[in-house]
Amino acid sequence: MHSSKLNWTNVIFFGVTHALGLIGAPLYIYFYGISWGEIILFLFYFSVTGLGITVGYHRLFAHRTYKAGKWVTFLNLFFGAAAFEKSAIDWASHHREHHRYVDSDKDPYSINKGFFFAHMGWMLFWKAPPTYPNVKDLQSNPLIQHQDRYYLAWVIVSSILLPVLIGTLMGHGLGTFLIAVCARIALVYQGTWCINSVAHTFGKKPYDLTGSARDNWFAALFTWGEGYHNFHHRFPNDYRNGVQWYQWDPSKWMIAFFRALHLTSDLKKTSKFKILNAKIAAQNSQATLYLNTFKNWSESLHIAELINTKYAHVTSLLQKWEQQHTTQKSLRFARARTRLLKKQFRSAYREWAKLQTCFTYLPKVAPLLS
Repeated sequence: MHSSKLNWTNVIFFGVTHALGLIGAPLYIYFYGISWGEIILFLFYFSVTGLGITVGYHRLFAHRTYKAGKWVTFLNLFFGAAAFEKSAIDWASHHREHHRYVDSDKDPYSINKGFFFAHMGWMLFWKAPPTYPNVKDLQSNPLIQHQDRYYLAWVIVSSILLPVLIGTLMGHGLGTFLIAVCARIALVYQGTWCINSVAHTFGKKPYDLTGSARDNWFAALFTWGEGYHNFHHRFPNDYRNGVQWYQWDPSKWMIAFFRALHLTSDLKKTSKFKILNAKIAAQNSQATLYLNTFKNWSESLHIAELINTKYAHVTSLLQKWEQQHTTQKSLRFARARTRLLKKQFRSAYREWAKLQTCFTYLPKVAPLLS
């Protein structure tokens, strides 16, 4: 919900924290130096508050991609509050609205209203609604409700008093406040906001071409894996954002680590078949869009027929492989058939991928073909 008037609380708070953190902290370090204690406190709070948003506010509370025990829930609420990004109920509510109305006027931070608006401008005019009808599941949890009701107390204790107290005991109270509180808040803010702006502007769309969300590996580096945003918008109920094993997503690793300790459970995971199907469908749509720009090219019709044939073939094999994979769970002798279909699909997919590679060169030769 946006107001035509500035939210002066947010304007002043963002201005002060960024000034103290990005100007005051460097000046303090220049004149007084920095101790190992201050460095460790900054790194610790930067990590746990960032993960409190990604592991907690985003994947646990907003999307319910896994279940957590009381201790994990509490830690996510405690360090999520320390990020100074409102209560879990508030955060989850407008994030669910973002997914429901993405790229429309009802999207709280729609990229269609401009890069700056999506990045942070929306909060300068943000007015919290009196009720949150889309988070009743969270409101039924006493601990989450307590954090929302007494948010100011939670945030003062978790984000300011605790680190400054530790820093004071080490003899660096002021430095801790400027570095581990103000600079850390400003940097975590910028990382979180980049997902709304950078990851909706720059990057690739390997799973869904219809929305603005994109996979941006660079954004993932400093947002604990949140940069794989095209995958996330296509499969928002998956506890992973970086679905490939090599993609930087510490948040999914932490959730999985907690499961190994029996602290989390019921991790929701999209099947590899649905992911492959979405990827192939997006590639097919991209190829069709490319060909539509060369309607006057004599070979375009022939290539379109080739694409349709290859697409039908590779998706048919994927469907058969999935069906056989399901059967294999109850019939052990079906494993050989499953391996054969998997091999056939991979062979067909390699041919499909080679065909897609050709389309990356079409824009470069467009003047010669049109």
